[in-house]
Amino acid sequence: MLDLGRTFLQSVERSPRALAIVDGELMLTYEQWLARIRCVAAGLLDMGLHPGDRIVTLLQNRWEMATLHWACQFAGIVIVPLNWRAKPDELDYCLRDAAVKALVYEPVSADAVLDCDGAGDIPCIGLDDAPGGSLSFDLLLGATPHGEGALAEAGDVSLMLYTSGTTGRPKGVPRRHRQERAAALAHVAQNLYRHGERTLGVMPLYHTMGVRSLLAMALVDGLFVCVRRWNASQALQAITTHRVSCLYLVPTLYHDLLADPAFAGTDVRTVTKLGFAGAAMNDGLLNRLEDAFRPELFVNHYGSSEVYTCSIHQDAPRKPGSAGRAGLNTRLRIARLDADSPEDVVATGEEGQIIADLRGDEAFEGYWNRDDANAKSLRDGWYFTGDIGYFDADGDLYVTGRVDDMIISGGENISPADIESVLSLHPGVDEVAVAGVPDARWGQKVVAFVKPRGAVDAQALDDYCRGSDLVNFKRPRGYVFVYDIPKSPVGKILRRKLSAGEYHAISSLPYSDPITE
Repeated sequence: MLDLGRTFLQSVERSPRALAIVDGELMLTYEQWLARIRCVAAGLLDMGLHPGDRIVTLLQNRWEMATLHWACQFAGIVIVPLNWRAKPDELDYCLRDAAVKALVYEPVSADAVLDCDGAGDIPCIGLDDAPGGSLSFDLLLGATPHGEGALAEAGDVSLMLYTSGTTGRPKGVPRRHRQERAAALAHVAQNLYRHGERTLGVMPLYHTMGVRSLLAMALVDGLFVCVRRWNASQALQAITTHRVSCLYLVPTLYHDLLADPAFAGTDVRTVTKLGFAGAAMNDGLLNRLEDAFRPELFVNHYGSSEVYTCSIHQDAPRKPGSAGRAGLNTRLRIARLDADSPEDVVATGEEGQIIADLRGDEAFEGYWNRDDANAKSLRDGWYFTGDIGYFDADGDLYVTGRVDDMIISGGENISPADIESVLSLHPGVDEVAVAGVPDARWGQKVVAFVKPRGAVDAQALDDYCRGSDLVNFKRPRGYVFVYDIPKSPVGKILRRKLSAGEYHAISSLPYSDPITE
């Protein structure tokens, strides 16, 4: 298999004058972009980095970040992209854990760099005259390319992503060139991308979704439109200006697009393909997007940093909530929640932990310096995802939550996703998240946290649940109306914050359920 550097060369050789990247006023063809990428790759080597060394980036989705990503693929350097909002202690941990040899940042992330002990031991490349920089990005751009080819091979490590670390220290996920290329090829095939597609580069390039968008566009000689910081109005403008043809976002950002006052007056007919991942999309939002875009393809992609594609469903509105079937490079099973072996699987319709075959072309091989995490998640050649789900009678996968999110109320295991799907269809609900709240009687009480749309109260929502097919023991025993649902930077609901009372309530209208059975 080709490495990623030679993969980019393919695009240049096929379509040298095709527009490759846009960032504000900057527009580069593949030929023009390659010239900058080669200079930056040479600059990294000239400053003393060697193939296999690791470099951290703390950058938004700007052309320099995308250029660094590709430059590292040519130079054989392992890029370690971190959230540009990272705190000093988070940055310090990752710098030391990955034995990083250099760091690239910008003014928005400068405070973390200045307050981080580990940053003082390595070269720091500051963009836009960021304070504390020992080198400038212009120095890299001014380097003389070393040659025409790429130094990396398909078996070398391409990048290392760090998981969010919501339940402990973040874990490094090293991924090889061949794994990254296989994942990008699958992404192209599973989303039916054509030659010359155009996408918004919205999902951060420190996240697997953002990296996949970047690589996939190169594979089809397409256009990557940088979106440095999310703004729905500006995103809508970019869609029309650059004739964007495909979107790949988390549900929260789709919600923001529809909620923006400019949406009604924006021509979005160029967008023919929608894809989402990173979090479940409720039935209500699915229906609204289907009506608004009328896409040719609407893909629900379920995956992870460790195994990029677990499953896909290419017609998400047809079967709301379903994550479809295993991706092109994947095998899936549902193991019992307490299983020690991948052979201990559940029956059709029964919930368990979703596991993926590590022999898949997209799968990682283990966490960086984390034998404890490997022992927990890697068993007999299978990756235990920590996600709960089940296969229905048709063989389609439903992801119902995280093992850590499961609510145990009155001795019953309750998945938040089932309840959220029902409540999302109520016309008075804009967004909803369900979490377990400690309760002396039930152990945990099922509580729905609702961002309302218009007038709605707890009694109306309870009546709605009673009239649905939601089984009685899953009905919320309390409702809290909030201004916003707390989420991670990539749109995942932070239920632990809801359970801990970390939210901004509009008003609390608890509904006490007298039913005890």
